[in-house]
Amino acid sequence: MIIVKAKLSLLTICIALPFGTLAQTGLTTEQRFELMEQRLQAAEQRANKAEAEIASLKKAQAQTQPSALNTSATAPQQVASVADKKTPFLNVGKDVELKFYGDVEYNMDAASKTGQLTSMRTSAEKNAKPGDSERWGVNGRILLGFDGIQHGKNDHFAGITVQPLADMSGKMNLDDAAFYFGRENDWKFKIGRYEAYDMFPLNQDTFIEYSGNTANDLYSDGFGYIYMMKEGRGRSNSGGSVLLSKNIDNWYFELNNLVEDGSSIFVDSQYHGNSIKNRKNVIYARPVIAYENGPWSVAAAVEKNIVNNAYGYYTKDNDRFVDQSKRTGYGLTGSWNTLKTDPLNGAQVNLSTAYLNAPSEKDFSAGINALWKRFELGYIYAHNNIQEYNESGNILCEDNNDNCLIFTPGHYSIHTIHASYQIPNILDMPNFNIYLGAYASYIDSNSLNNGESKDRYGTRVRFKYFF
Repeated sequence: MIIVKAKLSLLTICIALPFGTLAQTGLTTEQRFELMEQRLQAAEQRANKAEAEIASLKKAQAQTQPSALNTSATAPQQVASVADKKTPFLNVGKDVELKFYGDVEYNMDAASKTGQLTSMRTSAEKNAKPGDSERWGVNGRILLGFDGIQHGKNDHFAGITVQPLADMSGKMNLDDAAFYFGRENDWKFKIGRYEAYDMFPLNQDTFIEYSGNTANDLYSDGFGYIYMMKEGRGRSNSGGSVLLSKNIDNWYFELNNLVEDGSSIFVDSQYHGNSIKNRKNVIYARPVIAYENGPWSVAAAVEKNIVNNAYGYYTKDNDRFVDQSKRTGYGLTGSWNTLKTDPLNGAQVNLSTAYLNAPSEKDFSAGINALWKRFELGYIYAHNNIQEYNESGNILCEDNNDNCLIFTPGHYSIHTIHASYQIPNILDMPNFNIYLGAYASYIDSNSLNNGESKDRYGTRVRFKYFF
């Protein structure tokens, strides 16, 4: 309307002016019409130019401030833009994968007698010590995991893993907390808190497994020691690990280095009746070489503390320090596993051996276990050759005389049978299972206290839920 009115006004002015002017001149009629036609053409050109200028101004105004006609269309976009800035959101970069998961594990236990025969844990509580287990008990934990990994060019990757852990006792712990990077199916570097290669796998076990910090509180005076090449494996409460691994065809190579307070593996800092004093951190070097071909796999490893005089004890007159940190372990394990290709009818069999050369003690362990049709059965044999023992200095056994079995030097043989059965798909949920477990353990030696029972046994119901 604005453009039309402007154009009519210009034409009216252009028409009126010629007639008023021509009336005062002495031109002929033909000359007057010719001149009027020229002026009309000029007026039309000026009107077209004015129309173009008005359209240009309208376009510029629309870009800077929306008109009343399109305000209803643009206003919701402006409101949404403001709301997006205030609403929390997770911004994930390109080629990044995030995963959040959980692992719930609760146990109901019944044991033949308070206490245990070995330093091996029979409780899911991380703070449980040998001798702390009750005849009846309920224990467990909830693990929450968060993994993040980013994939780069040429199959490179980098990622993190964090696994907080809540015990039934009300204490918070941590399983894994590590950073890693490398190249797919080639090499990997890892640093933090984690467990390295398992050299003594126990299959589907509910009682004999170590729960939690497998590099802490492994050895307890007064109890038999089932050595499983875990002293340098990781998950320490007093240090961290660095690992470098390499894959070449069917071969796998790994070197884990654990740096920690080495005396932390002894409960209450007691070893052979002596109080252990820590001087400096140990460094466990743990190389592993493994080969896998189809269902068959085999692995060999060594773990050794390479720091001298890291911890030990002082003689009674405190004039001499006795180093107790020279510990070297050797392990060999093999496995036959068809569960990967046939989860329902497949089977898994593990055979493992380990030997520890420590100050005044030589330990040998061997174990075999098999899993088929959700039923697992295993046997572990351990032999402890304790060559020196301060019988008057065992503080731990003074407080728990009814539980301690080993007071003197000697040879101690430990036999343990364990079994479990899985009841799957509880409430038709494949991530909810119940495990029924049982164990029986017996220790034999001429050096044992005659008044002490030599056997332990018990049962467990474990509720396992993943999400």
